Amino acid sequence: MDEHAEIATPEEAANNALILAFGRLQGAANRLEYILGRALETECGISHLVYEVLLILGRAGEPGLSMRAIAQEQVLTTGGATRLVDRMEAAGLVERVEDPGDRRGRLVRLTPLGQETTVVASRVHMENIRRYFLAPLPAEDRDRFADNLRVLSHAARDMLPRLP
Repeated sequence: MDEHAEIATPEEAANNALILAFGRLQGAANRLEYILGRALETECGISHLVYEVLLILGRAGEPGLSMRAIAQEQVLTTGGATRLVDRMEAAGLVERVEDPGDRRGRLVRLTPLGQETTVVASRVHMENIRRYFLAPLPAEDRDRFADNLRVLSHAARDMLPRLP
């Protein structure tokens, strides 16, 4: 891949190896998001975004996370995170509790139903990841590919501005 190639025409832009590689990454991510998200909706009754928040809260454990922390993790506005958590609370997946470190603050944590939903959805999701994400790749490349994705994800995360 020639990352220093000069682009002088639209055709050169459209056929640039670096631009094509990034476009393929975006295309694969978007298509996999659709395929895996639809499977979660069909098989578990939750959106992929709800599933991601369940995982974030599962990772956090007790006593839970602030709305700002959830928004930061999901690259949402605090208002968007609040609306999402409101829907999750109405579905019985999460609850808001007092923040032991801040009497004015509230934290969000999983309910028993949220914990159960996380486990069931994760089993479904893992099988679909194996089927649609890993199976097309050569077995000998899978670990390195996953490591490279982690590096890219962390680098991009670290470039994002932090919410005030």
